[in-house]
Amino acid sequence: MTNFLKKLFSKSQESSTPVFHVDKQDISRESSTALYEKAKNYFPGGVNSPVRAFKSVYGTPLFIEKGDGCYLWDADGNQFIDFCCSWGPLILGHNHPKIREKVTEVMQNGMSFGAPTALENELAELILKNNSYLEKIRFVSSGTEAVMSAIRLARGYTKRDKILKFEGCYHGHVDALLVKAGSGLVTFGETSSAGIPKSFADETIVVPLNDMKAVKEAFKQFKNQLAAVIIEGVPANNGLLIQDQSFVEFLRDICTKNKTLLIFDEVISGFRIGFEGAAGYYQVKPDIVTYGKIIGGGLPVGAYGASAEIMGNISPEGPVYQAGTLSGNPVAMAAGIAQLSELAKPGFYKELNAKAAEFVESIQRYADTHNYTFKVFRVGSIFWFAFTDQTIQTAEAIDPASMDKFKIMHRELLNRGVYLGPSGYEVGFVSAAHSKIDLEKAKRAIFECLDIVFKK
Repeated sequence: MTNFLKKLFSKSQESSTPVFHVDKQDISRESSTALYEKAKNYFPGGVNSPVRAFKSVYGTPLFIEKGDGCYLWDADGNQFIDFCCSWGPLILGHNHPKIREKVTEVMQNGMSFGAPTALENELAELILKNNSYLEKIRFVSSGTEAVMSAIRLARGYTKRDKILKFEGCYHGHVDALLVKAGSGLVTFGETSSAGIPKSFADETIVVPLNDMKAVKEAFKQFKNQLAAVIIEGVPANNGLLIQDQSFVEFLRDICTKNKTLLIFDEVISGFRIGFEGAAGYYQVKPDIVTYGKIIGGGLPVGAYGASAEIMGNISPEGPVYQAGTLSGNPVAMAAGIAQLSELAKPGFYKELNAKAAEFVESIQRYADTHNYTFKVFRVGSIFWFAFTDQTIQTAEAIDPASMDKFKIMHRELLNRGVYLGPSGYEVGFVSAAHSKIDLEKAKRAIFECLDIVFKK
């Protein structure tokens, strides 16, 4: 053990006596603020994706200049240990040398052709050889596009129209899935965005998570009408709502009995908790799986896959039309080959998940020792900070008032050089680039911030 680590352990904050820390001075955001003010002239709300606007936390958005390993630097020169990891796909960290080298090599020959390349074959073979739940896949350009295509495929294959989704699961900004539950146990979706016709939402049934009774009732009310049930493999867009094995197996059984397809949206969980994602974690075979940017090393890409029989319905082989000019883009394929080759190495997930487990368990021990109402949920290398002492498996169980505590914690963490996504509903990620020293630094910052939050 290095002298540095010895000092860290000897000064461990995991003591029985709280040591309250004062709020640190806010980091400089002068350059980021100027860039944000300028951006408001060009983009709605000054951003190109809503959560980036920092509306749920203090201050203006940070404009990022570079990333390397587990670190980010913003326009003001502030350095952060990053647990956002571009919302998950950077499982190897920022600017990984093997990804950078592979992309640079491929770019010398051109960056877009709108035609097949051998790189598509190479990445597809790498995925299919290491994923027993898929036989064929189709590359697209985003997770939203993958889900949209999977829904169309399910409807085309089953000759049915209605989709069942779960409250608290997010599946991208697809019209039919950007809906929320109404006031009943089993309800037609209510649009959660302007611009979505009610007729679109009426094709989507929304029920609570972890509620077998509601699912059974939906199948009873809409017998022989449900094309698919879609669920995040591990719901992680609205807190980390880890579902019981029995519930996932129940979904598989009821879908099979009713000839309804089961879709796992693995845009977050896929290749994150294991090479086979949530399907492998639960050992439950979905009918269709969707993936996002992790298969492209963080570059814009997605995919959906299924059995050869189901995928045979996709054009040009079958009647379900789906196309994309940049699908299988060579640069994204190159990044994906480099990243997934690392993930497929023996022991990769065992080491990463063990590192994440130790990190989370240390934080939980500290909170428990100090009797803080705080719980860290984890699956694989995904974690979520929640200001509760209860197990949370549904969106309804999250106390909105707890977000006030996260708001304080987020600011104090930034001031101590730790970056989380700017919302208390968002999960965090440990990457292979986070060293033990990096995680020790982050833990010390988190301990100090918990003291501040619970002192107020």
